[in-house]
Amino acid sequence: MTSLISKKGILATVLFLMISLFSAPAQDMRALLGQSLSRLQEPTPEAFLTCIAELKRIDAMFPDQVAPKYQLALQSLNFAVTNPQAEQTEGLLAEAEQTIAALAEMPAADLSDVCTLRGFLYMTRIVQDPARNGQRYYLDVIQNYEKALKANPDNALAKQLQEKFNEGMVQAMR
Repeated sequence: MTSLISKKGILATVLFLMISLFSAPAQDMRALLGQSLSRLQEPTPEAFLTCIAELKRIDAMFPDQVAPKYQLALQSLNFAVTNPQAEQTEGLLAEAEQTIAALAEMPAADLSDVCTLRGFLYMTRIVQDPARNGQRYYLDVIQNYEKALKANPDNALAKQLQEKFNEGMVQAMR
């Protein structure tokens, strides 16, 4: 009887430790992401670049996780759209495109988020050079935001970006 109780106790302890080991990295990842993103409370170009460098390290630490890739792509696009002519923009856009493609291949990635990021990428390309890229990418932007909102009508970022894009299109037509 005692050996049965001790075996159950050992089994329970082992299960608890395994659960702790698997949940600890996720908690660490969330803490690291939060710490990195907190640098953007003052969204200067330098703060974005520091955050993006940290997100790259976090992504390398957690290569099978969606959240670091999502934030890496999103913050790279945020930097690029606010600094379209900066020296780092083209490289960040190329990396964001690769990251979005990697996200699209991950089973745990949300289709709505992937489409939102893809639409944002094309929108950023238009902001970078409206005369050259406007006609080239506007349909891709519209289709990706529509697909994102069809997959998740509550996707606040997709709604916000679609609204900004539509406002920009109205202004461009004037």
